[in-house]
Amino acid sequence: MAKKQFKAESRRILDLMIDSIYTHKEIFLRELISNASDAIDKLYFLSLTDDKVGKNREDFEIRISADKDKRILTISDNGIGMTKEELDENLGTIAKSGTLAFKKEHDTSDAVDIIGQFGVGFYSSFMVADDVQVLSRAYGSDEAWLWESQGREGYTLTKAEKADCGTVITLKIKQNTDDEQYDTYLDYYKISSLVKQYSDYIRYPIRMEHTHTRPKNGDPKDTETVTEDETLNSMIPLWKKAKSELKDEDYNEFYKSKFHDFEDPLLTIHFSGEGVVSYDALLYIPKNPPYDFYAKEYQRGLQLYSSGVMIMEKCADLLPDYFGFVSGLVDSSDLSLNISRELLQHDRQLKTIAVTLKKRIKTELKKLMDNDREKYEQFYKSFKLAIKYGLYSEYGMNKDFLSDLVLYHSAAQNKLVSLKEYVDAMKEDQKYIYYVSAETVERAMKLPQTERVRDQGYDILCMTDDVDEFAIRMLASYMEKTFKSVSDADLNLVSDEEKQAQERAQEENKDMLAALKAALSGKVKDVRLSDRLKSSPVCLTSDGPLSIEMEKVLASMPVSDGSVKAERVLEINPAHPVFNVLSTLGTDDARVAKYANLLYDQALLIEGLPIEDPVAFSNAICELMV
Repeated sequence: MAKKQFKAESRRILDLMIDSIYTHKEIFLRELISNASDAIDKLYFLSLTDDKVGKNREDFEIRISADKDKRILTISDNGIGMTKEELDENLGTIAKSGTLAFKKEHDTSDAVDIIGQFGVGFYSSFMVADDVQVLSRAYGSDEAWLWESQGREGYTLTKAEKADCGTVITLKIKQNTDDEQYDTYLDYYKISSLVKQYSDYIRYPIRMEHTHTRPKNGDPKDTETVTEDETLNSMIPLWKKAKSELKDEDYNEFYKSKFHDFEDPLLTIHFSGEGVVSYDALLYIPKNPPYDFYAKEYQRGLQLYSSGVMIMEKCADLLPDYFGFVSGLVDSSDLSLNISRELLQHDRQLKTIAVTLKKRIKTELKKLMDNDREKYEQFYKSFKLAIKYGLYSEYGMNKDFLSDLVLYHSAAQNKLVSLKEYVDAMKEDQKYIYYVSAETVERAMKLPQTERVRDQGYDILCMTDDVDEFAIRMLASYMEKTFKSVSDADLNLVSDEEKQAQERAQEENKDMLAALKAALSGKVKDVRLSDRLKSSPVCLTSDGPLSIEMEKVLASMPVSDGSVKAERVLEINPAHPVFNVLSTLGTDDARVAKYANLLYDQALLIEGLPIEDPVAFSNAICELMV
């Protein structure tokens, strides 16, 4: 029979599909298996109303065979098959979908889910094969037909023999090149791996004969070669089962095998969503972050399935960055796929699912916090930075959504508390949520800035992560209570009488304070008498939006040149004996400059900041001792 040309500009379109549409050549196997599943679905659908079909669901199967010597790979099914006209129409016209026509002709929505829509998946075969044959016999027909093509030059269609209805696709695998090892597509283990990866949940068994050696009669020294019929797919997705059918062990084993973790997950979230887009979700929160979780190369995202066929290994659009630690998958039959079944035509559906997922994840985490605090704190220890960066990122767009999930160490209760728990425990006269930033909780509690707040009986939240103060400044308030750092310029903790007394003392000692400021020219914005200190002689605070702790964080960054500085203020305790000594000195006394630098260095050390001249600091102490 004369060779027929492809319709629809065959050469150009086939070139485009082979070279551009599919990201990975291995996708061809997923596409051919999906097409075989579609063909079985169609016949199964007919069997529901036609007793002549003579098959039950368990009679259907997809078979794969490989002949390495002849470089032949075969994928066959016992589905509905195709007539001569259907072969000519569906395979001769690129992007002509027999499945789509079947769905339009039959209302299959309630009976069976058929995912093939575009009719181009078949042509992915030419990425790995020089010659493709399709032998098919349609259900109800006495004739079989053979469609054959080497790709761009067209195809032939000849009468053939086949005992039963169904389709056999035979691929002549290409020779290896420097860039591609096509031999791998003839290897049992590679084929099995691809089936597991992309087609594990096809609802019909995918079978393949496997020849291998094994110990004979239990003796490892005596082996025999056997050929066994292996089922490569598990068929029934775990997430499609009712939760009542599943045990924790089922979820845990699936998680460890599917997402390559050695530990059981900390939390499992299994639910179905219905509405504009229907889907099943199976999500896991691990006990510990992956080793590269905070590296920029880390790829977050959920596996995305369409009717049990994996479409994407990592769909980042389903998870916000702050929930990037979540593993799992989403399966929906409502997704609008593009012709390669790799990307989505419309991201509106993904966005709808993503909104529901993030709300559900938050709900489950909040439930864990309320009902199993120890387990939540275990989660929080592993992933608190992701939540905190979520508070701060995107200009605080997610701060209200995430604020219920953060915990901080309470100075008064000596344990982690939520913001709500802190506010609920506040004293009636307390106006602010007070916090202190330092490298550790122990260091935070020794800072002299905390003295006045603690003396009032107010609790303080200890913040020890670099992002904390940035996040809290972005959050600004919680339950109508404003956050206030113990180092803020005005704590509003003194009475009117105390405030007036301090103002008088400031005025009376203005010349001395000015002399101290002059001695520290360029180091501090101001020198003031403090209303926050009780027993300590000095401390550093800051004016303006940039705190000293934020300055330290910015200075530690690799790209920092050290030019970003907080507006430092040296505060002196007017009730401390040190100030009594200062007040007896004249402003032109040489000791003023020495004392100013000594007190400033002392304040730097208290803050955990480096002093500029350790030798001068040591010499100044020695002079005082002498």
